[in-house]
Amino acid sequence: MNQKQLARAVGAAVLGFAALSASAQNLAIVNGKAVPLSRVTALKAQIEASGQPVPAEMDKMIKDEIIFREILTQEANRRGVASSDTYKQQMEIARQGALINALRADFEQKNPVTDAEAKAEYDKFAAANTAKEVKASHILVESEARAKAIIAEVKAGKKFEDIAKQESKDPGSGSKGGDLGWASPDNYVPEFTQALIKLKKGELSSEPVKSQYGWHIIRMDDERKAEMPAFEDVKPQIVQQLKQQKLQQFQDQLRKNAKIQ
Repeated sequence: MNQKQLARAVGAAVLGFAALSASAQNLAIVNGKAVPLSRVTALKAQIEASGQPVPAEMDKMIKDEIIFREILTQEANRRGVASSDTYKQQMEIARQGALINALRADFEQKNPVTDAEAKAEYDKFAAANTAKEVKASHILVESEARAKAIIAEVKAGKKFEDIAKQESKDPGSGSKGGDLGWASPDNYVPEFTQALIKLKKGELSSEPVKSQYGWHIIRMDDERKAEMPAFEDVKPQIVQQLKQQKLQQFQDQLRKNAKIQ
């Protein structure tokens, strides 16, 4: 092989490699026009930004969608749709939407919620937390007469827990001597809650309480301040809330400063 033949061979190899490289960057060639593979990444990012996951099994569906969009786009261009007023108006609205989303993303990136801000918000909420939990027990029976009799028996010295195990119609607490465990008072039906919050620690309801389930004899066993979840457990929610607050303040300030005639 002489020098000219070698040069031609090298040139052909380079051109072939370049064509292969360009082809690898394309998803497809539609009617002679290349559809870049980067559109797959862009569409995936758009879907994920809306809060929807994109599993691997959706890849083919996404690629088919991009190719179909290219087919429709080419047909729209062939028909001159892009010159219509309707299209121009829609494009302007879409352009504004994309620009606004980019502005918000830029603001959030440049004004992140710090760990100190999130912790301060948590501490403020914890300090203002006045909620309480109660530990209550009850015996549920079908008639008012029997409920009144049980109250008298307990006051006379019969053990509340023994009666609950023998007679309570509540299968969940009856086997545990009527123990309902720790809960917010609001967890119960209104009639039960109203009677429960009037009781002091260790006190038994003086009258039966009627609800849709029957007649209750209620005992307040204990109360405590409601436990706060750990900071790390609620930090993501706090950060998201503070992000929204910062963004809203930014937008409100822009609106306030704008000169509208």
